[in-house]
Amino acid sequence: MNMLANHLRQIRQYPSAIVGLIIISLSIIVAIAVPIFIPYSEAVRLWRGGEEIWAESPRNAWPIWYNWIRSEKLPETIIFNSSEGDGELTEEALSKDTHEKLFIYKFDYHYNEFPPELILFSKSAFSEKQPHVEMTWYTPDGRELRAGSFSPGHSDSFRFSQDDRLQRRLERATGIDGILAEEALFDDPEQEGLQVLQGTYRLEIATLLFEPDSNIETTFVSYGLVQGLAGTDHQRRDLMIPLLWGTPIAIAFGLFAALGTTIITMGIAAIGVWYGGLLDAIIQRITEINSIIPLLPILIMVGTFYSRSIWLMLGLVIVFSIFGLGIKNYRAIFLQVRELPYIDAAKAYGASDMRIIFRYLVPRILPMIIPQMVTMVPSYVFLEASLAILGLGDPVLPTWGKIIEDANSQGALFNGFYYWILEPAFLLMVIGLGFAMVGFALDRIFNPRLREH
Repeated sequence: MNMLANHLRQIRQYPSAIVGLIIISLSIIVAIAVPIFIPYSEAVRLWRGGEEIWAESPRNAWPIWYNWIRSEKLPETIIFNSSEGDGELTEEALSKDTHEKLFIYKFDYHYNEFPPELILFSKSAFSEKQPHVEMTWYTPDGRELRAGSFSPGHSDSFRFSQDDRLQRRLERATGIDGILAEEALFDDPEQEGLQVLQGTYRLEIATLLFEPDSNIETTFVSYGLVQGLAGTDHQRRDLMIPLLWGTPIAIAFGLFAALGTTIITMGIAAIGVWYGGLLDAIIQRITEINSIIPLLPILIMVGTFYSRSIWLMLGLVIVFSIFGLGIKNYRAIFLQVRELPYIDAAKAYGASDMRIIFRYLVPRILPMIIPQMVTMVPSYVFLEASLAILGLGDPVLPTWGKIIEDANSQGALFNGFYYWILEPAFLLMVIGLGFAMVGFALDRIFNPRLREH
């Protein structure tokens, strides 16, 4: 305890180490909390659910904080869900079997950019006769536009920009060929070119139901250009899910790989030094052969032809790393420790070989390998991210590397979606920086030759 307290006092002398410890502590807290609040099964469901789950989220939307640094705000998503009591609803019986439901959605639009999409979702209950839907769009300057009509199934959607009849009507109304529905419905006809008409808009949805027990609920979505704290990807998924879940995966992969590799390598080196002879020679030859075998191509080959499971990759990393060149460094140290007087004393009172190895040899160099083990963690975190960027990451787990791989495949930088790459890259950099700062400080504390006098 006294030694631990002494080391803690020495760590406080290095401000960089304090910053690193704060980063590591926050990362570990997040790594523990995320699986509790977002269980693994839920994270996988959200990540792999695609548009079935994220239908009401925009594609490739910037994080909401992007509006905080802009003078002109980008539009946010506007959602009206009749099943949740949004908007106004009136019902009227037209005959014995036919009745009408009128949904009125009124909203203020004070942005300078057009919404990227407008979609009406519907869920209907009927036996044989489908409902009929008529939509009317009212602009702030009093214009009335027929927005479209359709007969929905039990679960259906009407995408304004994909309705050919609406497209033709809007082209005739504006006199602009190829104009998007989202642009025509929000355009100010008094301004030259396409300019958003700000003000209060109203969408009226008249639905005719042809069976006494039939019903319909609607959801209108005017998609925005910003969404959530981390933005969205090309499948409308909230990037906060993989950013959060990437933390426990990165921490677990890095810590297990560094800890497992270091402990096993040290143990093998100690056994080889103590028993010497043929066993030590075999260990050294295996180390030399393994040192010329490239790890990354092997992982790529396994991921391509067998499995991309992150735990299989972790096991292979440990297996190929335990016979790394670190064994020779440990061996050189153990050769010196073996000749110390207290080792001879242990042999004299009859201590077993395993007791001498793991109670006297190994603990002697533990303070020296702790800094090395801490600085190894980021390298394994980056390795996992590199595999994902190469398309060999675990296809199930949402990780930081998977975000970057998706962004690269979708041309995020080319299309200006910089947040998509910068967010996971920033987290990788912060994690690496945190462990590196602590590792360098520990190296100065535990290595007498590096201590400042």
